[in-house]
Formats: sequence, structure tokens, C-alpha cells
Amino acid sequence: MDHKPTYTEQGTSFERDMSYLPDRVLAGTASTDPLDDRFPSGSKDSPRDTPVWPVQPGRYRLVAAPACPWANRSIIVRELLGLTDVISLGTPGPTHDARSWTFDLDEGGRDPVLGIERLQEAYFAREPDYPRGITVPAIVEVSSGKVVTNDFPQITHDLFFEWREHHRDGGPDLWPSALREEMEGVMKRVFTELNNGVYRCGFAGSQEAYNDAYARLWAAMDWLEERLADRRYLMGAAITEADVRLFTTLVRFDAVYHGHFKCNRNKLTEMPHLWAYARDLFQTPGFGETVDFDQIKQHYYVVHTDINPTGIVPQGPDESGWRTPHGRG
Repeated sequence: MDHKPTYTEQGTSFERDMSYLPDRVLAGTASTDPLDDRFPSGSKDSPRDTPVWPVQPGRYRLVAAPACPWANRSIIVRELLGLTDVISLGTPGPTHDARSWTFDLDEGGRDPVLGIERLQEAYFAREPDYPRGITVPAIVEVSSGKVVTNDFPQITHDLFFEWREHHRDGGPDLWPSALREEMEGVMKRVFTELNNGVYRCGFAGSQEAYNDAYARLWAAMDWLEERLADRRYLMGAAITEADVRLFTTLVRFDAVYHGHFKCNRNKLTEMPHLWAYARDLFQTPGFGETVDFDQIKQHYYVVHTDINPTGIVPQGPDESGWRTPHGRG
């Protein structure tokens, strides 16, 4: 049986399936976010009436592949908030087939805590006929081996609002209430036009779909370049969730999206404000140490066989520029 995944459909534009397991890990019976109903942070229809699991240190394992930008978000937020001792981290390797992410980099090819070879096993423990893709990040209950949720935007939201009792002293306010309305608008545009926009370019099934995606992407990149000309971070003087969400796309841009996804009007390194901003974040504790460029390139160039059938992984680009002075702050 051919287990190679496919990502493009001839003659169509790319549409991301945003249906995820919507369960939430909460500190109480309802979210501690006072704006939770006004600004739902989960995927698709973001239902509020969902199964609730209690916040308990040691009960859950965050399974997040460093290669994946959606998973990389959760790894960064876990680091920034100091949750490393209360939520353990499992890291699948960068390559997978249509069935699942695997723990091929761990000893014996199994996650050392969950004891599984494929993340698929945790999904099937929850729902034996789980019908959708096996995605990261996923929060897994250690004792049962069942996936709790894979709703990636909700996961980072709830790590901030629901696990506050366990945050490190002096941790960042990633969701400042005074900026919330504007930040929600910024994050929505970053997601639709940039985070997902690079995939619309790379997985376009027609020239027309690609041309449209390309135009939208670069309109957003130009907007960000202008926005960051007079502020250190997206929302001003401090790091927020919006910066985390933008960073995981920018750090992959020149290594993957510029060539592999044909987002090639110019490189990130040729946009002065965005490039300096990205380096600023990369050099901030909690960001750069979560980035593995080798795994990132292996993931995209090996897994996407319908885009890169040879499976050849490029040697470049030079990573040393990420550690050069950024001149911001």
C-alpha cells in the first residue's frame, strides 16, 4: 500500500481542514479568559460547549514536532511561560507518511513516556476510527494514552490563560487585555494571509490559484514590513501571542517557503524591518532554541513528494545570519 501523503489537487486552490478535537484543558468549569466568548481562539467554529479536562501538572504530554510551524508555536509558548516542568514534551521526528508522525528519533523508535511508535496510536485510543489527519501539536493524557486536543490555536491560548498558577515568575503577558481587540485582528490577518498563505502558494493546484495566493501573501508581507518599521514587536513594546504566531512562519521562510513553496518575490533577508524583527525574536530565550533548521528542511522537502519528488534536501541557506546583531530594542 502506498502511504505517501499528497497535498495538491489539480485545478484547485488549497483549503486547510480546520476541524480539530475541540476539548479543552481548563483551570475550572469555564475559561479564565474574560473575553473567551467574544474572541474564540479555537479552530473552525470554535464551539464553546466542549468536553473539559482539568489542569493538573504531570497529567499531560505535549506532542509537538519541532519541524512543524503549528507545533513550534506550542513549544515556544511552553518555554516562554516556564511550563516545562508541568507539561512534558514529546518530539516526533521531521518526516512521516500519510498515516502518522513517528517517534523515530527516540530510542527504540518509541516515545519514552507514552510508549508509542506513531502518534496515530494516541488518536485511535481516543477515537478508533478517527477520520481526519494525525496532526501536531497534540495534548495527550499520559495515563490513558488518549489525545485530549489537537486544536493548535486553542492550545497556546489555554496554556496562557488556564495554566497561570504554574507560570514562571516574570513570564510575558502574551494576551494583553488592553490590546486584545487589535491583536485579534492582527493575528487573523497573519494566519489567513501569511501562516496559511505560504501553504496556499505551495499547494496550489492551478496557476490561477497560485497567482492569487502569491499576491495575497506579498500584500501581507509588505504590510508587516511597514508595521514593524516603527515598533519593536507586532503590538508594540512587548512580545505577545501575535509574535509567536508570526515567528514560526518567518523562521521557515528562506529555508523552505521561498523556494519549495514558490514564495520567491524576495527573501526575508531582503526585507530590513521584518528580517531584523525575526532575528530579534530568534535571539530571545524561548524562540531560537526551539528551531531546528535541519529538521524543518527534512520535513518539507522529504514529506511533500508531490512537490519535491526527488526528496533531495537543500544544503542552504546559511543560518549564521540569525545570530547577527538585530539593532532593535
